[in-house]
Amino acid sequence: MDLHFYGATREVTGSCYLLRVGEHQLLVDCGLIQGNPQHEEHNRDPFPFEPSEIDAVVLTHAHLDHSGRLPLLVKQGFKGPIFTHRATADLCRIMLEDAGYLNEKDAAWENRKRQRQAKKPVFPLYTQKEACLAHKQFRALEYGKSRKILSGVTLMLRDAGHILGSAIVQLDLKDGKQQRVLVFSGDLGHAGAPILRDPEPVRKADLVVMESTYGNRQHQPWEATWQEIGEILSHARAGQGNVLIPTFAVGRTQELLYVFKQHYQEWGLGEWRIYLDSPMAIKATRVYRKYDKVYDSRAREILEQIGDPFDMPNLIMSRHSAQSMEINKMESGAIILAGSGMCTGGRIIHHLKHNAWREHAHILIVGFQAAGTRGRALVDGAEDIHLWGEPVKVKAQVHTIGGLSAHADQNGLMDWYGQFEGRPKVALVHGEPESMRALATRLHDERQVHVMQPEFGERLDLSRL
Repeated sequence: MDLHFYGATREVTGSCYLLRVGEHQLLVDCGLIQGNPQHEEHNRDPFPFEPSEIDAVVLTHAHLDHSGRLPLLVKQGFKGPIFTHRATADLCRIMLEDAGYLNEKDAAWENRKRQRQAKKPVFPLYTQKEACLAHKQFRALEYGKSRKILSGVTLMLRDAGHILGSAIVQLDLKDGKQQRVLVFSGDLGHAGAPILRDPEPVRKADLVVMESTYGNRQHQPWEATWQEIGEILSHARAGQGNVLIPTFAVGRTQELLYVFKQHYQEWGLGEWRIYLDSPMAIKATRVYRKYDKVYDSRAREILEQIGDPFDMPNLIMSRHSAQSMEINKMESGAIILAGSGMCTGGRIIHHLKHNAWREHAHILIVGFQAAGTRGRALVDGAEDIHLWGEPVKVKAQVHTIGGLSAHADQNGLMDWYGQFEGRPKVALVHGEPESMRALATRLHDERQVHVMQPEFGERLDLSRL
């Protein structure tokens, strides 16, 4: 009985963990590596295991850094079930097919260049069709219900409060006389966040594999965050500039629409044209509407009082590229929500090209920005960014809204861990080294926890826990 760490080790993306129990092999997550092009090229590296020998996958949530290599796993021989929450299965249908489409598009663009240079063509990581085939292996589950998924492996999903359908994974393992309980936090939500419930407590574990994205940071109070956004929008309205919000299609987009509707009058949003310029985010919002039963009590009350929590009279859904191009003609009065959330691609790149150099424009960074991304460069104060090989000056005002994160901060992580009985051992993942070190130090000093920070490929013998 052992656990191998094959992703998100001392970095944030590419979550992937291999569990061996008796004769069975189980993966928890199979995510894309995200960042700069050189970093992302590692997605093409061979898996450090044989995909055809994996018996099942458990998926914590739909974000691509957790789910994005599942079609590749299937393409290379995996034939087993993929267990996840019902809402995650619906979101992955959208996100993985979109990823496949973008893979094909990027490969076609690259091959046009290669053809002119007499170079061999490249092939997409996986196609839209291959993503559809992978989705057929999904098996939808609910929170709080135990299910035996393999001999000696029982699974229960608990609400992680990160995005719709996000799950804390509890695995009860048995191999002969050995029994262990493993808990994978997945990505834990920010307590008090709009729409979703707070992360659910878990009481018992022998090992907690725990995210540490913001293990060295404290978020500001929610009310301070709402005040900050309102002040930025007021300043932008007075300055006659557009507001660009690079946003993740799943989770952050829906939170922003929800908050915009709650503060519609207070923030003077009726004076703007609000664009949701992301076909995938539009589809994801429909899924959010479908699963209102997992909303927190406040969101359910609002739903009963005012109906659709994501709709506004001046919200324009931009589904087609022609509609997106029309937005670029606007020099002021537009709030534009578009992907990708880290500015690595998507329609936000075009909006940056038309607005980043404008002194009266504003860019709101509302989510984590991995090292090597354009979004991270903007956060770090870059004077220019490169788009399609050309530098574009950054004269727009860049605002980092850290309090809007969908990840728990250091206090949130400590509070969640503190609800376990005893002091189960911890393996920290999904965090940059400085974040991991800070959280590890606090866990050790305040709770006397044995904390590990595994390296890629490290093996943990679970019989010795």
